[in-house]
Amino acid sequence: MVDALDVMTNLDRVLPYYQAIFSADEHTIIGYEVVGRMETEQGVQSLGSFFQDDSVPDEYRLEADNTVTEKALQKVLETDQSFLLFLHRDARLLMNDTDDTFLNLLLSYEKKGLKLQNIVLEITEHELKDNVDQLNHLLVYYRTYGIQFAMNKLGAGMSNLERISLLSPDVLKINLINLRQTALLQTYQDILYSLSLLARRIGATLLYEDIDAFYQLQYAWRNGGRYYQGNYLKEPLPEMLPADLLKERLRKECHEFIVNEKRKLQHLYNLTEKIQTYIESVITKHRKTEDLNKWLFACSQEVADCSFRLYVCDEDGFQQCGNVMKQNGKWELLPDYYMKNWSWRPYFLANIMQMRLDKKGKLSDLYADIETGEMIRTFSFPIDDHQYLFIDLTYDFLFEQDALL
Repeated sequence: MVDALDVMTNLDRVLPYYQAIFSADEHTIIGYEVVGRMETEQGVQSLGSFFQDDSVPDEYRLEADNTVTEKALQKVLETDQSFLLFLHRDARLLMNDTDDTFLNLLLSYEKKGLKLQNIVLEITEHELKDNVDQLNHLLVYYRTYGIQFAMNKLGAGMSNLERISLLSPDVLKINLINLRQTALLQTYQDILYSLSLLARRIGATLLYEDIDAFYQLQYAWRNGGRYYQGNYLKEPLPEMLPADLLKERLRKECHEFIVNEKRKLQHLYNLTEKIQTYIESVITKHRKTEDLNKWLFACSQEVADCSFRLYVCDEDGFQQCGNVMKQNGKWELLPDYYMKNWSWRPYFLANIMQMRLDKKGKLSDLYADIETGEMIRTFSFPIDDHQYLFIDLTYDFLFEQDALL
């Protein structure tokens, strides 16, 4: 850890390092994040702890930050400026800087030829507390100059989706450091999925950071990441790199992802067709009667090895019978579910419409069942023009079929 006084008395030794950011569409370097470093007798050391230490006076951190930024901007002027430059700022210091030091610094370099539209102001999400409106006004002002805005460290802690939505950043930087931990992995992945949905809604680009392994890069690719950053690709360096440095490597790795994803999708398609054929035979064997509960009981014996719950809904989502559910190894009727409506569920009506048009069943995405908490899939099937059979597949069956994807 670098001592604060050492930093302030040796600002000439403070310098910017650049961590490359790679794109999924071209497999080239599209930008750099500027990070602070300092030359010491022990070698070059990170200034991360210095900038994150609240006991360090604000004016110290501001001056050191400006030193790093100014040296980085000077270097940028020596390039063709064909890349984005991510500059981190503490949100609180930014709002308390009544002299607009950061903006004035950028404007002074704009006069020298700096392209402000390539500057991305990066703010850590968990630093934002009670002054979101004030920060939003400030960011709107910055954007009038063409400056972009990124919010980083998302996924590293508890993210506030409402706050993110209000600020509407251009880039969401999702931290993958917790992807290394097996505990609560599914919960963490659900949080990242929510962030990816939000990014799509607000039109933000997803940048996955702290990628330190191949599987993290694969996760980022599979979950909508357009930009990638981390030591697996390139560690922070004192110099900028050729844009196509890893182009061939990334192209090969992304091709592996594509092949693997197509294989998974083909597997799910084959499984859907297999279930479709089997359910058709079950329905042919057990002709539907007016007593849907009795009919479901008959069908349940045919799907006992793969399902734990069956029910029938009409095209508006109203359940036409009770639940026939396996409890303690025995099928039972739960009549209280009659006429419950499920149209509020995401994609329910869209799936009904698709089944009506395609005249075939549909296998759902993997999701956590509200009642059992287990990860399941549901196979839905059009019985006729007005009624649809829903079969909840067990976790054990999905595991055996390699369908927990």
